[in-house]
Amino acid sequence: MLRLSLPARIGSAAALLAVVGVVAAPAFGARTHATGTAVTVTATDFHFKVSKTSVPHGSVTFTVVNKGKLSHDFAIAGKKSKLIKPGKSGTLTVTLKAGKIAYKCTVAGHAAAGMKGSLKVT
Repeated sequence: MLRLSLPARIGSAAALLAVVGVVAAPAFGARTHATGTAVTVTATDFHFKVSKTSVPHGSVTFTVVNKGKLSHDFAIAGKKSKLIKPGKSGTLTVTLKAGKIAYKCTVAGHAAAGMKGSLKVT
């Protein structure tokens, strides 16, 4: 069995940690970037409550929870969720650019009744 001195063992351990750090860093960075931002949208009759009023640009996943008595959807940046029945939820993932982005419910009359707003994208 090969025995290494204490300084040699410390040097070997430091080299191993450096290699692991170099190899693992891109994987951790990619995973964090790929997940994007999550926002919960609670729909009631006739109001949206968003969990965040500002998000970073990039991929954003909206989880829409319908706590109202009517069906609703959620539209933002040219994309729209499915029609969500009372007591149900759905998701919508969009890529947002920086700016002020409007959102609304596209069911006839719902936006006019108050189901609309805007999100700040930084």
